[in-house]
Formats: sequence, structure tokens, C-alpha cells
Amino acid sequence: MNIETGPIAAPVTPRSLEATGLTQVLMQDILLKTIFRMSLTKITDIARTICLPIPQTIELVDIARRSQLIEATVAHAASTSTEASFQLTEAGKARALDALSQSEYYGAMPVPLEIYREQIKRQSIRDIQITRRQLKIAMGDLILPTDLMDNLGPAVSSGRSILMYGPPGNGKSSISNGIRAAMGDHIYVPRAVVHAGQIISVYDPIVHNIVKTSEDNPSLLRQTGNRFDNRYVYCERPTVITGGELTLDMLDLKYNPVSRTYQAPLQFKATGGVFIIDDLGRQEEPPQAIVNRWIVPMEMNYDILALQSGEKFVVPFDTLVIFSTNFHPNDIFDQAALRRIFYKIKIDGPCQSDFLKIFAMVARKRNILLDEETIIHLIQKKYPTINNVYANYQPVFLIDQMICICDFEGKPRHMSPELIDRAWKNMFVEQEEIQR
Repeated sequence: MNIETGPIAAPVTPRSLEATGLTQVLMQDILLKTIFRMSLTKITDIARTICLPIPQTIELVDIARRSQLIEATVAHAASTSTEASFQLTEAGKARALDALSQSEYYGAMPVPLEIYREQIKRQSIRDIQITRRQLKIAMGDLILPTDLMDNLGPAVSSGRSILMYGPPGNGKSSISNGIRAAMGDHIYVPRAVVHAGQIISVYDPIVHNIVKTSEDNPSLLRQTGNRFDNRYVYCERPTVITGGELTLDMLDLKYNPVSRTYQAPLQFKATGGVFIIDDLGRQEEPPQAIVNRWIVPMEMNYDILALQSGEKFVVPFDTLVIFSTNFHPNDIFDQAALRRIFYKIKIDGPCQSDFLKIFAMVARKRNILLDEETIIHLIQKKYPTINNVYANYQPVFLIDQMICICDFEGKPRHMSPELIDRAWKNMFVEQEEIQR
């Protein structure tokens, strides 16, 4: 549920074949391919697989029967049609094979892209309003400066692009994940969409987490349950996270020449959710090229994709894009690119007092007692050697190192100045010339 705007309007179950927005030819081909590939015989199984209501599935089967593509294996009347068995005729098998030669796609009926556009508007990420309390809870145990929360909240609520930058190890990735958690509501993701007769698979179990709407939660079942178009999947708002492995071709429509099917690109799968580009500057493509790819989507709220034929078409772009980098923005972008990123937020290391809070929290979680002598040694002897530059990752690193040493030595877990010195050596590598 969107706390500010209430439940998202669900896509309505089609009450007729015409209401699906699909052509009869396309539906019939998918029906025949599905029966052929999955050896389905029962109406209930067919309906569940092609994601249409039983009455519309019966109507579609009856149309194929009149064309002598499907035949009943037992006599049936209207009242018992859901229990009847069907099979493809020889003509039906031939038609299925011909359809498969054009595209191996079978299963769920797709949603026309134009119809999906309307659903995107109903569940737009730009309609979400995040409160300070929601954001703070979502960040969990992260200890963040107040001014950072002041800047982060409006940025997330805007649904616009965000650039987070600063030294490594200070929680940029964790903050990005916290942003997604703060949203907390659910949307409807199509299993597939269709444009110009070409079917594009969208639902991806790796990206989309299904929200159960069954007996476990009766109140939720009354709100959603199966009372929405089953061509959609009810999911958490998606989060796509990419890092140094990101290449520009990952943002293009994927065509499989063997199966002759399309797979939606990452940013389209992230529609209604968050797309996080982590470690910007570590990719093969320069950061400027990556940001240039996002200029039109971020400014115009649409993206342009291309089919294998070369035909280009417009798709909605309703995604919160978060760039995260350890580089200073002026070193990797020109001013024109920076101007198009709506929010720029610096994620700095903690001050000494926040560092000590994090250190104490980690020690408590690891069940290791704080030692005053050790902490004084750390603050007064070790950190001055690195100009008192603190980072959020350091307490976890140092405490885990001390625990490993204690376990190896067969001693009770504890902290001491000596253990800090040994852990410190593993946190940094001294610059030196190595003879080869």
C-alpha cells in the first residue's frame, strides 16, 4: 500500500476476449503453442497457464474447435466443459509448429503496451511520498547525519534521478537499498507485453519478488487476491542493481535468435521501482557515456527501444535511477550531464562521535565487550596516521579481524591495543616498491 495515496488500482480482469486488447490470431497461436509444448488437456490447466479467466479460455478453445484445430477427447456440455479434455488435431499441431517457427513464446497472454502504459500511470513511483520516519526505519542500523536525511528524503519522494558520491566504504550501496525498502508498497508487473505483434517477456523472478495474496492474509486477499488480470504478477516494487559489469547493450532489448523471443532490458524490468548503478566509473564504458544513455529517459519519462527489424518504439520510463560513485562528479561528468541529474548528494565518512557509535553497535552485535584502553589507542594512535579520516566500514572490519585472531589463537574474544594493531595492518597496505 502507498501510505500517502492508498492502494494501487489493480488491472481489471478481462471480461471478454476483446477486452484483452489482443488479436484473435495472436491469442489462438499462443493457445496452440502452449497446449503443444506443455501437453495440456484440461480447461482449468490451460486457463491457469495462459493467464485468462476460464470463460474466456473456453471461448478461445471453442473458436479453435470451429476451425478444427482442437478437438474434445470426451463429449461435454456447457456445464461440464471445465472438466472436459481436449487435444490438438493434426491441423492444430501443424499450426502450432508453424507458429513456433516464428516465435517460441508460449504461456501467459501478453499485455498490449498501450494498456500497460495506463497501469504504469496508476502505480507511478513519482506518486510515492516518503516520510522521514519511513526512511529512517528503512535505513535500519545505519547511522546517518541529520543533514543527509534532510537531503535524501525529498530526493526519493521526487522519483527523480539521484547521484550519490563520496569516498568508498561509507554506505552508498546500503543507502540505495534502504531507499527501496522505504517505499514498502506493491505494484503489478506484466508477465509479457506485446508491441507490433512482437512479444517481450518482462516478469523476471530474479528481479521481481512476488507478494502472496492467498489464504495467509485474508484482508489482502479481499483487496487483491485473484481479482486482478492474471497476466500481471503482484510484486514488490522492483530493484535492479548493477555495478562494474554494466555495459550499454544491457539496456537494449534482448533478442534470442534461436527461440526468436525478446527479453525486456534491465531498466524496463525496473519500471515502477529503482535502478541502481553502483560503482559508477568502474565499467568498461566511460561514466559520461553511461549517463548520456539516460538523458532522454530521465528528462522525458520515456525510453526508446529497437526491435530486431530495426523498428524503434517508445516505452514508458517510470524508474528512480540512482548513480553511486567513489569519484568526484566533476572528474567523470561534464556540466551538461550533471545538470540532468536532479539530486547530487555527498555521502561522507562519519565524524568521530558517529564512528564511535558505529563501533559500539558492531561490538554489541558481535558480542564482544568494549575496552576503553583499546578505543583510546585506536583514536589517539592509529587514526592520526591517516589524518583522522573515518569510514563506516572500518568498525566492522577491525572488530571482525580481532575476532578472527582470537579464534585462531584459541583465546576468548576480546579487544586490546595489540589486536587493534594487528587488525589495522590488514585494513591498509603501505606504499612500497616491490622488487621483481
